[in-house]
Amino acid sequence: MTFKNKKNIKVEFCTKCVMSNQKVLPSVVTDDNIEHSNKNNIPFENGVCNACTEIEKKYTDTDWKEREAKFRKFLEKYRSRNGSYDCIVPGSGGKDSVFQAQILKEKYNMNPLTFTFSPHIYTDVGMQNFHNWPLKADVPNYLFTPSGRVHSKLTQLAFKNLLHPFQPFVFGQRNMVVHIAKKFKIPLIFQGEPQSERGGMKDEIDQYEMLPRYWARAKNQKILMSGLELDELEKNHKITQNDVKFYLPMDEVDAQKEKIRIVYLGYFENLQPQENYYLAAKLIDFKPNDRRTEQTYSKYNSIDDRIDPFHYYTAYVKFGYGRCTEEASMEVRERYITRDEAVKLVHKYDNEFPARYFADFLKYINITENEFYDKLDEFRPPHLWEKVGSDPLHCKNWKLKIKVK
Repeated sequence: MTFKNKKNIKVEFCTKCVMSNQKVLPSVVTDDNIEHSNKNNIPFENGVCNACTEIEKKYTDTDWKEREAKFRKFLEKYRSRNGSYDCIVPGSGGKDSVFQAQILKEKYNMNPLTFTFSPHIYTDVGMQNFHNWPLKADVPNYLFTPSGRVHSKLTQLAFKNLLHPFQPFVFGQRNMVVHIAKKFKIPLIFQGEPQSERGGMKDEIDQYEMLPRYWARAKNQKILMSGLELDELEKNHKITQNDVKFYLPMDEVDAQKEKIRIVYLGYFENLQPQENYYLAAKLIDFKPNDRRTEQTYSKYNSIDDRIDPFHYYTAYVKFGYGRCTEEASMEVRERYITRDEAVKLVHKYDNEFPARYFADFLKYINITENEFYDKLDEFRPPHLWEKVGSDPLHCKNWKLKIKVK
């Protein structure tokens, strides 16, 4: 498998963090195809990724008091005067969504409704944290849990067609909150840090709103889901358009009529992952994982879904950077660790196989272990991987050709 946009890209690593230039930016998921032709790579300039460049501005160029003043003025248009909901904070009860809802409520006197698109399969600690969020933080929550038949089948197809088992969740998480905004007549939705802080396109730099291309669709726009058109899903897999109605982006005309806006709270508040964790631990007794999360060194990031590890691992296969690279790069940018420390962590953990929930994953998408390995091998780009043995167990028969230094 050779991706169209990856064919001639020489592997390089950011000289400030440890991110690879193979990193792909968030896409318009309705365009995702088997060639990944709609994917764009993180921009580099003079050896530095633009995520590092953007986060550096937080420490050198940003007047946070000025932004707070602008934010307060912005919120005046939306703030409830009678106790009704005036904004929506999507999340699962993780450290970031807990922090966002709390700061909006306590500092800015907003009245958020929290919204959760359920994980594929909750972890025990994820379920505990989710329940503690409305229970202990005094925030109401609207939970949507999709059909197990539909969600697992979409996940299976996304794995087989795109090697992207998390894509159906991305569809639901990104789009259903917009439908909820329409349902409850709450046009203001908050997300965390701006996309540019993880790497963004030119038109996303210095933007405090998520661009509509990610969550609204034009009339008659072609839609691919799990790599298939909607009529294929219905004809061949008995998944109707009604089954996926809330997974899909809102029509752009409807979105404009409802005046829906998705705003990055992190543009106005200096969100930092460890501080978010400390607040969540104090506020809702947020619990980290009971052990180090596989493929990385942390215990508190993205720990609510048993399918989540395979999102990171399949990305590692397709693009050559893993979960540890993502987390270590972020912590270098936020000045928690040095680049030298990050390099050592990546070498130690990036290649780790996520074995803890492997059996659950195979059962959920109804494939065998050998089918899993075969599918991963189909998607391995030859400029990234070389085969080093014949034993496929936990993919130990492959190694990366180039590693960060």
